[in-house]
Amino acid sequence: MNVYTTEKIRNVVLLGHGGSGKTSLAEAMAYLSGLTSRMGKVTDGNTVSDYSKEEQKRKFSISTSVIPIEWEGYKINLLDAPGYFDFVGEAEEAVSAAGAAIIVVNGKSGIETGTQKAWEICERYKLPRFVYVSGMDVDNASFRQVVEDMTRLYGKKMAPFHLPIRENEKFVGYINVITETANRWQGKEVVPCEVPEYSKTNLQLCRDTLLETVAETSEEFMDRYFGGETFSEAEIRAALRTNVCDGNIVPMTMGSNLLCQGIYTLLDDIVKYMPSPENRQVAGIQTKTNEIYQANYDFSKAKSAYIWKTIVDPFIGKYSLIKVCSGVFKTDDLIYNVDEDKEEKIGKLYVLQGNKPQEVKELHAGDIGALAKLSGARTGNSLSTKAVPVKYGKIEVSTPYTYMRYKPRNKNDVDKISQALQKMATEDLTLRVVNDAENRQMLLYGMGDQHLEVVVSKLLNEYKVEVELAKPKIAYKETIRKTSDVEGKHKKQSGGHGQYGHVKMRFSASGDLNTPYVFTQEVVGGSVPKNYYPAVEKGIQESVQRGPMAAYPVVGVKAVLYDGSYHPVDSSEMAFKVAAVQAFKKGFLAAGPILLEPIASLKVTVPDSYTGDVMGDLNKRRGRVLGMNPAPGGRQVVEADIPMSGLFGYCTDLRSMTGGSGDYQYEFARYEPAPSDIQEKEVAEFAAKSAENGEEE
Repeated sequence: MNVYTTEKIRNVVLLGHGGSGKTSLAEAMAYLSGLTSRMGKVTDGNTVSDYSKEEQKRKFSISTSVIPIEWEGYKINLLDAPGYFDFVGEAEEAVSAAGAAIIVVNGKSGIETGTQKAWEICERYKLPRFVYVSGMDVDNASFRQVVEDMTRLYGKKMAPFHLPIRENEKFVGYINVITETANRWQGKEVVPCEVPEYSKTNLQLCRDTLLETVAETSEEFMDRYFGGETFSEAEIRAALRTNVCDGNIVPMTMGSNLLCQGIYTLLDDIVKYMPSPENRQVAGIQTKTNEIYQANYDFSKAKSAYIWKTIVDPFIGKYSLIKVCSGVFKTDDLIYNVDEDKEEKIGKLYVLQGNKPQEVKELHAGDIGALAKLSGARTGNSLSTKAVPVKYGKIEVSTPYTYMRYKPRNKNDVDKISQALQKMATEDLTLRVVNDAENRQMLLYGMGDQHLEVVVSKLLNEYKVEVELAKPKIAYKETIRKTSDVEGKHKKQSGGHGQYGHVKMRFSASGDLNTPYVFTQEVVGGSVPKNYYPAVEKGIQESVQRGPMAAYPVVGVKAVLYDGSYHPVDSSEMAFKVAAVQAFKKGFLAAGPILLEPIASLKVTVPDSYTGDVMGDLNKRRGRVLGMNPAPGGRQVVEADIPMSGLFGYCTDLRSMTGGSGDYQYEFARYEPAPSDIQEKEVAEFAAKSAENGEEE
């Protein structure tokens, strides 16, 4: 692939609802530009973007792929991002590297939740954008309806650049609003034709809107517009480019991906109207001087870049995808990883076409490329020279809240699974592996049930290890409400030295649920020698790890050793430790033991119309709604306290309840006494398990 300078580069991310046609649009662009010799299909599993086995099996995108397209002397780095909400982290990474976006809307389905989420992410990153309506060859596809709906949602900035020509319900051509000319498809060729009579009124309305926008760019244009003068095509295009780059205008266009219709004009419009990196700003911190480093994709400055995505593939190896923020990266350059404080030679430079690496000699500021086998490098790391070390801000990705417990099918695979998950978490920032040591379980956090399902499938197919997902154990705790006074005696005689330890202890609530226990002694007269106090405390320390009621960790207990007895020969530290364990079990069960359940502070953001459904559902989950606060875009934030047990499966339920438009977040708040039915159930389950294992209940 040729080397492209900054002004010849366009970085464009494809966003939209899952199944709206992003991958088939990328495929049509790749075919039309000559990157591929035939068009692949998502259904056939042979597209450039969806190259992984999981994507081919499931028929949708799971990770972002880069497709660099050469078009009329320009390079368009297409980033095909997943549309399904479980893989939003991939879309967020892609948006951080893009300079503009195309929001793909299915002409038949119209505006969907994913369309609105794509718009919101563009707003957050201040990305200029196009709206492309796909599937225009399908019956019932309506470009006009999408334009009306987008205008209703986002105002008059929506500007159709093309209008469809339909005959007998077929998509046969398009009208260019700027030039007021029409074209019709004949096979693969485009031939000029007359503007249909029925389209003239709509064409005039769209053109007037465009001209008004052009007029508003300067006082001179405004005077000319009101004076009845016309603008030249060059003036219109220059004014539109400024407005598109500023986000004041969102061009709308349409086509058929499968028939490759409307794609040529879309590629042209990307080059004409979307900003090159030199029109965008980027800044980091020069760590030597602590000053702001305005990189601004300037090729003449010291080289710097950041890793916006990592690919760890068992077959093609590890690639760090970089976006060059300043300077020019060349083969065999020495680069410095600011985050890891490590300098290394980069060897070869690549651009990835899906999963196929193509070697390049240079990457100029603003370009997107890949470095192979950078040791220790992770997504979000900043790369620069050691002389001018520059650190860029971290990529913001959504927090995973859905979690499941996982167990290896084969116990010998524990290490393999751990290594595989570590590699996958390097690649996917929304995947987290947590060791919940207190409850002896390993937890897998993701963006939703489908996300976790894909992780399990990848472990099996790519890493050849099998795990089972199960409902996680809730992190209950045990404590006491009353006081008890008990003794524990351990006495054994078996010839020679025996074992003897005897303690009298009081147990009560300490009032502090953040610490397992408080141990004190009030022994008078040496009935228990001082050298056995640590052994007694050790017995308590071991006992609080698994409570006597249901084997959950114990909190908030005060243990007082006040008396006991010893044997000058048979007493030992071990004997006193065992006596303390016995005393703890008796004393705990005699002091009004209760189960505590974790409570989370939950915030659910939903459109106004769903608040009633959400609050009703929270009540069923034993949630306490605390109030509602309005949020931008006609939404409400419902705040509630909810037991952690009530959050299991919440992600799926909330999405189905709100058509995917609801979001939620939570954090641990405190522990509260569990209802008696839950306590009884946990105690009964523990008793049954103990009986099964032949343990003493």
